[in-house]
Amino acid sequence: QLQLVESGGGLVQAGETLRLSCINSGYSLDAYVVAWLRQAPGKEREWIACIDKYDGRRNYRDSVEGRFTISRDNARNTVYLDMDSLIPEDTATYYCAARAYPLYDETCPLQYNFWGKGAQVTVSS
Repeated sequence: QLQLVESGGGLVQAGETLRLSCINSGYSLDAYVVAWLRQAPGKEREWIACIDKYDGRRNYRDSVEGRFTISRDNARNTVYLDMDSLIPEDTATYYCAARAYPLYDETCPLQYNFWGKGAQVTVSS
């Protein structure tokens, strides 16, 4: 049973960098697909990035490719999302999610078994 908590959100200016953390209580996330998703006001939730179990495939949405990096630190029971060159369009609530089933293609699923409560990221012009 996973218990996911996001941290690292906040207010930044365009062009700056921010790191989000997804921490599981008790054990590492190595055996799980972990994804970052976001939802802006008035818009549907969209996937941003995901990493396959055992540090396999990494998928990114086109709008963040080359700017965002997803990674694992199993010793800290943590998955990170490093966000570089932030733009106002990145403003949203960011969620961490996980599932035991592997990735199947170059996209990230929208359905997961476990979710964090979200972290707000606001990027000003």
